[in-house]
Order: sequence, then C-alpha cells, then structure tokens
Amino acid sequence: MARSSSKDAQDLFRALWSAYAATPTNLKIIDLYVMFAVFTALIQVVYMALVGSFPFNSFLSGVLSCVGTAVLAVCLRIQVNKENKEFKDLAPERAFADFVLCNLVLHLVIMNFLG
Repeated sequence: MARSSSKDAQDLFRALWSAYAATPTNLKIIDLYVMFAVFTALIQVVYMALVGSFPFNSFLSGVLSCVGTAVLAVCLRIQVNKENKEFKDLAPERAFADFVLCNLVLHLVIMNFLG
C-alpha cells in the first residue's frame, strides 16, 4: 500500500510539473510575485510570534499589505491569462493599470492605518 501511495504522489508531482512547464512566462512571474508576498507575510507573523507585537497596528498593516498585494496579483493573473475566456476582450495593459491603481489605493489606506 505504501508503494502505491508513493507512486501516486510521484505521478501527481509529475503532472503538476508538466502543467507548470506549459505555463507562459508572464504568468510564472506573477506567480513568483504572489509567493513573495505570501512569504513576506509569513515572515512577519513569525517575527511577531518571536519578538512580540507592541505596535500591533504596524503588524496588521504589514501583514494586510502583503496579503492584499497577493490578492491583487492573483486577480491580475486571472485577467492576463489567455485561456480565461471571461476576460478575453480586456487588454493586458488595462489589467496591469488596474493592478497598479488598486495597489496605490491599498497602500494609501495602509499608510493611513499606520497613523
């Protein structure tokens, strides 16, 4: 039984790797950006757990900034993906402009929350 489950896991990793290899480069770059934002939020949570959260609003601002940026990047990835038929008549430049504008608004709100 252990052999079949390890073979299934290997098959799953091969299938995921082949699907990721077929992903266009611009979507891979957005994926890296999302992973960076999530990783940064996790580092902030670990830092808060180890050191403390004296200025708690600063901690919340940092984590919400990272999570919000990741969410906006996922939205950008959905809009830029050529296989997504829902946004086929939306230009990639327009999607990127929306991403930049929403990031600007997000970070203005985050800076206002800092005080």
